[in-house]
Amino acid sequence: MSEKSQLGTEQLTHVDASGKARMVDVGDKPVTRRTAVAGGFIQLSEKTLQLLRENRLEKGDAVQVARIAGIMAAKRTHELIPLCHPLPITSIEVDIRLTDSGADIRATVKCDGKTGVEMEALTACSVAALTLYDMCKAVDKSMVIGQIRLLRKEGGRSGVYVRPEEESAAE
Repeated sequence: MSEKSQLGTEQLTHVDASGKARMVDVGDKPVTRRTAVAGGFIQLSEKTLQLLRENRLEKGDAVQVARIAGIMAAKRTHELIPLCHPLPITSIEVDIRLTDSGADIRATVKCDGKTGVEMEALTACSVAALTLYDMCKAVDKSMVIGQIRLLRKEGGRSGVYVRPEEESAAE
C-alpha cells in the first residue's frame, strides 16, 4: 500500500489495507544520509537544580548518566518500538543543559540508511529524561517530564522538516 491513497490523502504506513499492523518494507528505498533532532524537558525544583549543578547527588553525576542512557536507548530503539527497523547509526549526541527551571534535552541521531532516525532521537530524549528522574527522585518527587518532540529531520523522500518554533528561533 502506498503512502498516499487514491484520493491523495496521507495514509498510515504501518497499517496494511485490512488495518493490520505491519513493518514497512524499505528494501527498494535508496540509502541516504538521515538526521533527526529531538527535544525534551524535565522540570526540576530549585533544590534539585542546585544539587545537579554542584554534582552532589548521592547516586553520582546524573547529567552524565542521563546522557549515556540516552545514547544507549537510541541504539536499542528497534527493540523497544515494535515496528522500527534496526538502523546503522553513525552518530548519537545527547546534550543536557540545565536552565532556571529544569533540564533541556536535545538528541541528534544520524545514519546512512533507508529509513529515518526520528524514533531513535525521540527515544534518546525520553530515556535521558527518565534517567534524570530516576537519579533525582529521592530529593524531588514533583518533577515533570514533557515536551518530547521532533525538532528537525533531514534525508529521505520527505526531505527536510523543521518544527516551526525551531525555524523562528534560528532566525
